[in-house]
Amino acid sequence: MRAVVQRVSRAQVTVNGEITGQIGLGLVVLLGVGGEDSETDATYLAEKISGLRVFEDEQGKMNLSLRDVGGGVLAVSQFTLYGDMRRGKRPSFDAAAPPEKARALYDFFVKQIRAAGLPCETGRFQEMMKVELSNEGPVTILLDSAKQF
Repeated sequence: MRAVVQRVSRAQVTVNGEITGQIGLGLVVLLGVGGEDSETDATYLAEKISGLRVFEDEQGKMNLSLRDVGGGVLAVSQFTLYGDMRRGKRPSFDAAAPPEKARALYDFFVKQIRAAGLPCETGRFQEMMKVELSNEGPVTILLDSAKQF
């Protein structure tokens, strides 16, 4: 499972002109599910993201977590994180999980974030979404449950 995590001052997801999720201060998590992923991968990423210390303390050092700053999560499914561009100019998505499995693990991830006591808004699975955000820093972190990076 892969995640692109961005520290934001605000973010929202719109589907067909309707806002489906929005947060103020927090983290936008673009989440991709691979074919070999399981609930263990989702739990690992949810725990890692819940505890990320990427918000600045009084000394300007990234030392505070979402809980410390009262932030939320906006989780957006994004199978394109498994796009393989090693050959040609068109991505292959063979490594991405099929939609049924991806939806179940995405939903499980969201439940894990909420179970950690954090507010979590979402996009809409398998829909064309417009994601707007104000990246603070900018701070962008790449995570992979297989620890490939």
